[in-house]
Amino acid sequence: MKNIISFVFLVGLWLLLTYNISVANIIVGAVMALITVLFFGKYFVSSPWKVLHPRRIFWFVVYLFIFLWECIRANFDVAYRVLHPAMPIKPGIVKVKTGLKTSIAKTILANSITMTPGTITVDLIDDDLYVHWIYVHSIDPETYSRQVSGRFEKYIKKIFE
Repeated sequence: MKNIISFVFLVGLWLLLTYNISVANIIVGAVMALITVLFFGKYFVSSPWKVLHPRRIFWFVVYLFIFLWECIRANFDVAYRVLHPAMPIKPGIVKVKTGLKTSIAKTILANSITMTPGTITVDLIDDDLYVHWIYVHSIDPETYSRQVSGRFEKYIKKIFE
C-alpha cells in the first residue's frame, strides 16, 4: 500500500513539475515513478497517510512562507556584506544542537540552513549540526543555535514529528 501511494504521489509531482498532461508525458512520469518506487521505496516514509494529514500540510505551507522570508532577509544581509567597503564578515563554524528526533526532520533542517544565504551545513552528527556561518554573532551556543536553526526547527517539528 505504501508503494502505491508513493507511486501516485510521484506521478502527480511529475505532472505538476512538467506542467504537461499528454499521454507521452504521463507514460514517462509513470515509468520513472515506478522505477523510483522499486529501487528506493524502502527509504520512503513508513506511513504515507500520516504525511498527508491536514495539520501537517497547514504547517508545511506556513513553513514555506517562513523559509521564503528568511531567504529574502539573508540575501539582503549577504548583499550588504559583499557591497560594504569594510566587508564586515566574521566567519566560523558553529555547533548547533537540535531537538529534532527523526532523520528526515534533521535532513530538512540541514538543507533549509544550507539553502539560506550566509550559512552552510557542513556536517550532521547525532543531534548536532555543524554550520559554517558568514557572521558569527555570538559565542553562546544557545544564542547562535536559536539564530541559525530556531526559525525553522519549530515548524519542521510540527510537520515531521
